[in-house]
Amino acid sequence: MRRLLFFTLLVLAGLLLACLSLAQDRKSVHWAQVDGVINPAVAEYLVKAVDSAAEEKAEALVIELDTPGGLDPSMRTIVKRILSAEIPVVVYVHPTGARAASAGVFILYASHVAAMSPGTNMGAAHPVSMGKEMDETMSAKVTNDSVAYVRSIAAKRGRNVQWAEDAVRKSVSITADEAVKLGVVDLVAETRNELLEKIDGREVEVLSGKVTLHTKGADIAERPMGLRQKILDRISDPNIAYILMMIGIYGIFFELSNPGLIFPGVVGGICLLLAFFAFQTLPVNYAGVALIILGVIFFIAEIMVISYGLLAIGGVIAITMGSLMLFESPEPWLRISWQVLLPSLIGTLLFFGTLVFLAVKGQTRKPVSGKEGMIGEHGVAQTDLAPSGQVFVHGEIWQAEADTGEVHAGDSVEITGIEGLHLKVKKLRVKEES
Repeated sequence: MRRLLFFTLLVLAGLLLACLSLAQDRKSVHWAQVDGVINPAVAEYLVKAVDSAAEEKAEALVIELDTPGGLDPSMRTIVKRILSAEIPVVVYVHPTGARAASAGVFILYASHVAAMSPGTNMGAAHPVSMGKEMDETMSAKVTNDSVAYVRSIAAKRGRNVQWAEDAVRKSVSITADEAVKLGVVDLVAETRNELLEKIDGREVEVLSGKVTLHTKGADIAERPMGLRQKILDRISDPNIAYILMMIGIYGIFFELSNPGLIFPGVVGGICLLLAFFAFQTLPVNYAGVALIILGVIFFIAEIMVISYGLLAIGGVIAITMGSLMLFESPEPWLRISWQVLLPSLIGTLLFFGTLVFLAVKGQTRKPVSGKEGMIGEHGVAQTDLAPSGQVFVHGEIWQAEADTGEVHAGDSVEITGIEGLHLKVKKLRVKEES
């Protein structure tokens, strides 16, 4: 029995070691996804994805890409990390209907293996200015710099140099099949598994030298964005940045109007800081920001100073013009959507317009207490006023004096003035029924 038990333990130990060996030998491919604009948050995400894949000695990192373009500094950060990667980086334009436009072209060219799904496209990489338009000389400088950059990447990866230049200078675009024929990308794959099968056995050159990919049947390890990166990515959207700015303005306004509430001030301050962070990555026209703030100041001033609506009208014009001017870019993904702009603008104008209306109404309303509140009120004479006597007003008996004519007990009177604790009244004329 002892020998049998010992033999069983040896077999189990051998099986365990074999399983561990197989687990270590099994290849894994890290998979990152980018669906949107190339911005600082995306750049940080992809750089960390490359670092993580290298540390864990993954067979390769696949970047699933669908982008309309993005910021030049962020794109260059990604390209530099891919070019210096210690493991193969595969850029895969996926799913069907996706694109690699503008900055996406540079990232696709920089990859060790470039792949596309059927029904995708790439191109239109001509640089555009953010906000202020460039003059002819500056535009030529930026274009030439981008051309030189993409040509150097294309030459390093052995891809079509001339088409890369045309994509920048002429904003040309091509389909997946055309890209393969022109030597722009390496292959077309419809699914993830098909991609891994097609790149299996391919030899690529990384920082340390040439390596052969072994991806067929490899495990796919998803590497999604972290929470911090997702938040930074979302607030870099011009629509989100605009909403954050408006919430920030509301919060600060409520805090200033009602000091000590704290909550509106905290929320408003956080939202404004987040909005200004997002503005760093967007084509912000700070004249538009100034106009929006000026509009809010006008509304606050209207509440405190009656200007017969002039300040309110000025506030409406300032906020409207500021919102329209806030983001200026030829690229639609760098502008505020009308579906966000119009409701926000209308809601803001209605809110401040209502505040102005209530403030004006409150200041022009007839007083209901004090001396001023007694003028014009009606009462009933308790005694004859010849000319002095007593009247009953607001549930109280007052000493009163008739301005003109005789007032008899039971007559209705109207208060015309007040001196100390004595009222001035006049008799109300009652129309005789015909």
